[in-house]
Amino acid sequence: TGFGPLDVLGIAAWLVGFAFETIADAQLARFTADPATKGRVLDRGLWRYSRHPNYFGDACLWWGLFLIAAQHWIGLLTVLSPVLMTVLLARGTGKPLLEKHLTSSRPGYRDYIERTSGFVPLPPKRG
Repeated sequence: TGFGPLDVLGIAAWLVGFAFETIADAQLARFTADPATKGRVLDRGLWRYSRHPNYFGDACLWWGLFLIAAQHWIGLLTVLSPVLMTVLLARGTGKPLLEKHLTSSRPGYRDYIERTSGFVPLPPKRG
């Protein structure tokens, strides 16, 4: 049967997601391992464009798998996984809880919220 257009889109979304999650996690690990950055806000690399690029990457992984599965009618049922994961990451237990903690523990985080997209990577707002 070969690859269909949804397979290609799904693989592309999965690869983008994998890259975002891997790079963002590596950048965060380097940042948190450096004692000079204690109490500061990571706003470089992918973190300049999204406050949660690793969560965005994770969501892309799930949506990519859905697109591949959706090639067949029964695969449409798998939409529940990416919807649930995206909602949890962006509105549920992921982003909101972490941001509540970071806002109270890092003085520059409120400014970071004002200039940086919360989930989808976008150019920073000028301030």
